[in-house]
Amino acid sequence: MDNRQAIGSWLSGPRAAAEEMGADFGHRGKHLGLPPAGPGSVAPLGRRFGALFVDWGLCLLIAYGLFARGDSQAAGNWALGIFLVLSVLTVGTVACTPGKRLFGLRVVSERGGRLGLGRVVVRSVLLCLAVPALIWDRDGRGLHDRLARAVQVRM
Repeated sequence: MDNRQAIGSWLSGPRAAAEEMGADFGHRGKHLGLPPAGPGSVAPLGRRFGALFVDWGLCLLIAYGLFARGDSQAAGNWALGIFLVLSVLTVGTVACTPGKRLFGLRVVSERGGRLGLGRVVVRSVLLCLAVPALIWDRDGRGLHDRLARAVQVRM
Protein backbone atom coordinates (compact mmCIF):
# COMPACT_ATOMS: atom_id res chain seq x y z
CA MET A 1 0.00 0.00 0.00
CA ASP A 2 1.21 3.46 -0.86
CA ASN A 3 1.76 5.65 2.25
CA ARG A 4 0.36 8.66 0.44
CA GLN A 5 -2.98 6.88 0.13
CA ALA A 6 -3.08 5.99 3.83
CA ILE A 7 -2.15 9.47 5.04
CA GLY A 8 -4.15 11.47 2.51
CA SER A 9 -2.98 14.51 0.66
CA TRP A 10 -2.91 18.01 2.04
CA LEU A 11 -5.71 18.85 -0.39
CA SER A 12 -8.17 16.08 0.37
CA GLY A 13 -7.30 15.36 4.00
CA PRO A 14 -7.34 12.14 5.95
CA ARG A 15 -11.12 11.69 5.81
CA ALA A 16 -11.13 11.62 2.00
CA ALA A 17 -8.25 9.16 2.00
CA ALA A 18 -10.07 6.91 4.47
CA GLU A 19 -13.24 7.06 2.35
CA GLU A 20 -11.23 6.10 -0.74
CA MET A 21 -9.97 3.08 1.19
CA GLY A 22 -13.55 1.99 1.99
CA ALA A 23 -14.36 3.63 5.34
CA ASP A 24 -18.01 4.67 5.60
CA PHE A 25 -18.53 7.78 7.71
CA GLY A 26 -22.07 8.36 6.46
CA HIS A 27 -23.60 11.79 6.00
CA ARG A 28 -23.38 14.59 8.54
CA GLY A 29 -26.00 13.98 11.17
CA LYS A 30 -26.30 10.25 10.53
CA HIS A 31 -25.21 9.49 14.11
CA LEU A 32 -27.94 11.85 15.35
CA GLY A 33 -30.65 10.23 13.24
CA LEU A 34 -31.00 13.24 10.92
CA PRO A 35 -31.72 13.01 7.19
CA PRO A 36 -28.89 13.56 4.68
CA ALA A 37 -30.57 16.54 3.00
CA GLY A 38 -33.62 18.76 3.17
CA PRO A 39 -35.57 19.98 6.21
CA GLY A 40 -34.22 18.61 9.47
CA SER A 41 -30.75 17.89 8.08
CA VAL A 42 -27.59 19.37 9.58
CA ALA A 43 -27.20 22.98 8.48
CA PRO A 44 -24.37 23.61 6.01
CA LEU A 45 -21.37 25.58 7.21
CA GLY A 46 -21.86 28.42 4.71
CA ARG A 47 -25.39 29.13 5.91
CA ARG A 48 -24.29 29.05 9.54
CA PHE A 49 -21.51 31.57 8.87
CA GLY A 50 -23.94 33.73 6.89
CA ALA A 51 -26.40 33.72 9.79
CA LEU A 52 -23.63 34.57 12.24
CA PHE A 53 -22.49 37.45 10.02
CA VAL A 54 -26.04 38.87 9.88
CA ASP A 55 -26.53 38.52 13.64
CA TRP A 56 -23.15 40.11 14.44
CA GLY A 57 -23.84 42.97 12.03
CA LEU A 58 -27.21 43.58 13.65
CA CYS A 59 -25.61 43.59 17.11
CA LEU A 60 -22.89 45.99 15.98
CA LEU A 61 -25.49 48.31 14.49
CA ILE A 62 -27.52 48.32 17.72
CA ALA A 63 -24.40 48.79 19.86
CA TYR A 64 -23.02 51.61 17.72
CA GLY A 65 -26.35 53.41 17.45
CA LEU A 66 -27.63 53.06 21.01
CA PHE A 67 -24.72 52.52 23.37
CA ALA A 68 -21.30 53.38 21.94
CA ARG A 69 -21.91 57.03 21.00
CA GLY A 70 -19.46 56.88 18.10
CA ASP A 71 -16.71 54.92 19.88
CA SER A 72 -15.92 51.90 17.70
CA GLN A 73 -14.00 50.09 20.49
CA ALA A 74 -16.94 50.42 22.84
CA ALA A 75 -19.30 49.30 20.05
CA GLY A 76 -17.44 45.99 19.74
CA ASN A 77 -17.67 45.38 23.48
CA TRP A 78 -21.34 46.28 23.62
CA ALA A 79 -22.03 44.18 20.53
CA LEU A 80 -20.73 41.05 22.27
CA GLY A 81 -23.10 41.59 25.20
CA ILE A 82 -25.99 42.32 22.85
CA PHE A 83 -25.12 39.19 20.86
CA LEU A 84 -25.26 37.10 24.05
CA VAL A 85 -28.65 38.53 25.03
CA LEU A 86 -29.99 38.19 21.47
CA SER A 87 -28.87 34.57 21.27
CA VAL A 88 -30.32 33.57 24.66
CA LEU A 89 -33.65 35.30 24.06
CA THR A 90 -34.26 34.25 20.47
CA VAL A 91 -32.87 30.70 20.53
CA GLY A 92 -34.54 30.14 23.89
CA THR A 93 -37.96 31.23 22.62
CA VAL A 94 -38.24 30.67 18.85
CA ALA A 95 -35.19 28.39 18.30
CA CYS A 96 -33.46 30.77 15.91
CA THR A 97 -31.80 34.16 15.77
CA PRO A 98 -32.78 36.71 13.10
CA GLY A 99 -29.80 35.61 10.97
CA LYS A 100 -30.67 31.93 11.32
CA ARG A 101 -34.28 32.69 10.36
CA LEU A 102 -33.09 34.59 7.29
CA PHE A 103 -30.95 31.62 6.23
CA GLY A 104 -33.61 29.01 7.07
CA LEU A 105 -31.93 27.47 10.13
CA ARG A 106 -32.97 26.64 13.66
CA VAL A 107 -31.34 25.21 16.77
CA VAL A 108 -32.84 22.07 18.26
CA SER A 109 -31.89 19.48 20.83
CA GLU A 110 -30.11 16.33 19.64
CA ARG A 111 -33.42 14.52 20.14
CA GLY A 112 -35.29 17.04 18.01
CA GLY A 113 -37.11 19.06 20.68
CA ARG A 114 -36.52 22.52 22.05
CA LEU A 115 -33.46 23.39 24.06
CA GLY A 116 -34.00 24.19 27.72
CA LEU A 117 -32.98 27.59 29.01
CA GLY A 118 -29.87 26.22 30.75
CA ARG A 119 -28.57 24.62 27.56
CA VAL A 120 -29.34 27.78 25.56
CA VAL A 121 -27.31 29.86 28.03
CA VAL A 122 -24.38 27.39 27.94
CA ARG A 123 -24.46 27.34 24.13
CA SER A 124 -24.62 31.14 23.87
CA VAL A 125 -21.80 31.80 26.35
CA LEU A 126 -19.55 29.28 24.59
CA LEU A 127 -20.43 30.81 21.21
CA CYS A 128 -19.36 34.23 22.52
CA LEU A 129 -16.00 32.73 23.49
CA ALA A 130 -15.57 31.83 19.77
CA VAL A 131 -12.98 29.05 20.23
CA PRO A 132 -15.54 26.30 21.00
CA ALA A 133 -17.44 27.26 17.84
CA LEU A 134 -14.30 26.72 15.76
CA ILE A 135 -13.82 23.09 16.87
CA TRP A 136 -16.12 20.70 14.98
CA ASP A 137 -17.04 17.05 15.24
CA ARG A 138 -17.70 14.68 12.36
CA ASP A 139 -21.34 15.82 12.17
CA GLY A 140 -20.22 19.41 11.61
CA ARG A 141 -21.35 20.60 15.04
CA GLY A 142 -19.24 23.10 16.94
CA LEU A 143 -18.08 22.28 20.43
CA HIS A 144 -20.61 24.83 21.77
CA ASP A 145 -23.44 22.83 20.18
CA ARG A 146 -21.99 19.51 21.27
CA LEU A 147 -21.68 20.57 24.93
CA ALA A 148 -25.22 21.98 24.89
CA ARG A 149 -26.43 18.79 23.16
CA ALA A 150 -27.82 20.89 20.33
CA VAL A 151 -27.70 20.79 16.55
CA GLN A 152 -28.36 23.44 13.91
CA VAL A 153 -30.72 22.13 11.25
CA ARG A 154 -32.43 23.37 8.12
CA MET A 155 -36.04 24.51 8.38
